[in-house]
Amino acid sequence: MSSETTQQESQTSPLKQTGWPMFSSPISQIHDAEEIARIRKECKEESFWYRALPLSLGSMLVTQGLISKGIFSASPRFGALPKIAIAGVLGFAMGKVSYIGECQKKFQKIGIVPPCPQKKRRCHHTCKECEAKSGSNEKQGSVPSAP
Repeated sequence: MSSETTQQESQTSPLKQTGWPMFSSPISQIHDAEEIARIRKECKEESFWYRALPLSLGSMLVTQGLISKGIFSASPRFGALPKIAIAGVLGFAMGKVSYIGECQKKFQKIGIVPPCPQKKRRCHHTCKECEAKSGSNEKQGSVPSAP
């Protein structure tokens, strides 16, 4: 009896039989995946070489200088290493984060623009939410601030 019910379920609901289709991003349908991968790799390499590494090394050197001048004190157990390591990690993270705008510009050149609601500043394209907000601002007489 149970085999009959499973056969009937599989015949009546083809969605259960085939499962969900593979999810694909709308970006991959519009743009070439190789181009997106190339830009991601380029952003990753440039953010490392041009921002993260220099800021990391610079912050480590400044921290070492501050420790040697006596402004920061070295740990009695571990020495200057923990403070220098923390400065390096923070410099690296700040360098990576500071390059996000450059990567967004590269993606915008090929037509990939982040959606409006996630942005805190003015949109570069129009969407219903932004038009509604700008329409309400214009009615109130206030002008939105420029970034």
